Amino acid sequence: MPAIDRSASAGTAQADQNLRVTSSGAPDAPDAPEVSIVIPCLNESDTIEIVIREARAALEKSGIAGEILVADNGSTDGSRELARAAGARVVPVASRGYGAALMGGIRDARGRYVIMGDADASYDFAAIPDFVAKLRAGNALVMGCRLPSGGGRVMPGAMPALHRWWGNPMFSWMVRQWFRAPIHDVHCGLRGFTKELYDRLDLQCTGMEFASEMVIKTALAAVPMSEVPITLRPDQRKKGRAHLRTFRDGWRHLRFYLVYSPRWLYLLPGALLLLLGVVGYGLAIPGTRVRGAQLDVNALLYSSLFVILGYQSILFAILTKAFAVAQGLMPSTPPVERFFKVMNLERGLVVGAAITVVGLALLGIVFVRWWGADFGPLDYRATLRLSIPGVMFTGLGVQTVLSSFFASILGLRRR
Repeated sequence: MPAIDRSASAGTAQADQNLRVTSSGAPDAPDAPEVSIVIPCLNESDTIEIVIREARAALEKSGIAGEILVADNGSTDGSRELARAAGARVVPVASRGYGAALMGGIRDARGRYVIMGDADASYDFAAIPDFVAKLRAGNALVMGCRLPSGGGRVMPGAMPALHRWWGNPMFSWMVRQWFRAPIHDVHCGLRGFTKELYDRLDLQCTGMEFASEMVIKTALAAVPMSEVPITLRPDQRKKGRAHLRTFRDGWRHLRFYLVYSPRWLYLLPGALLLLLGVVGYGLAIPGTRVRGAQLDVNALLYSSLFVILGYQSILFAILTKAFAVAQGLMPSTPPVERFFKVMNLERGLVVGAAITVVGLALLGIVFVRWWGADFGPLDYRATLRLSIPGVMFTGLGVQTVLSSFFASILGLRRR
């Protein structure tokens, strides 16, 4: 991962020392605080002071040395001034987006541990000591859990029914099954993590997907994570409106999950289609009768379609994995490295050329027969048994050659 330059943020930290608070309410000592509380903010004047007071009270009550940062994403309602007056350090972040705001705040955070939470006062920041205790115990990521399945509680009116009973449980189930993350509320905005983990993850998403990317990458990195049950309160804003859009953001998260799991999106469906196609070929080539049905050239044509679609889907799984690793969206793994080492461009070209030769040979046999018949009518039932596989193998061979070139281009960015 690229190293992160902290020289600029160090200068900013020195300049803003008078705005930093600790558990005692006094300016920080020269040594860094243990905890940085980062709050993303966009026009949250109704609640930003409430959240900062709760965070400060949690630090003071538990004796935790910490700082409070508000990552402001362009507020125009006085949120910045209110945050400063409440004792927080304001970090202006020009790039718009939930993830972009958090990235800007975390970049300036000086604590060993980072606690992030929303500014709408729906999260009870009194739970901060529980997160810190889990982090001190060796967990790299500690997620809050609002859902009863993980011991949490949702107060009446705090979460839309669709989110509570379908969206969050579904995405949380997916992240447990697909990525083996031991959590029950993947989209909880109150969470804690080590600064070292954050630097390792090299998060890329500047929108709402930032939260999912953090969990998925942590799970893929196989580092310890745990949960803290929390209570979700109703949004306490009066003038502001929720930044979350149910269907738009739900689709963005689902799309993100699928990009991170080419196995479920491409590999497994492709393997199933390929298996169906191979079985179909095994039955249709000899003209097998199955329960009175004669499997002939039409069955062969359908089987070829299954093989082509399945093979293409598997190639997409390989290319998606290569792209995700090259872009830093997913960490590389030894199996991935071994695969791209064995299946390099040269071997891919050889395999693709061999498959293409098989297909052209079958098509050549048909052409010779047609030539022998003075280009007149042929027995299509007989010749289609050669031309259909010929077309299929030729297509698969060309796909292999082109995909090998494309994978090698993506691989250049991985090295």
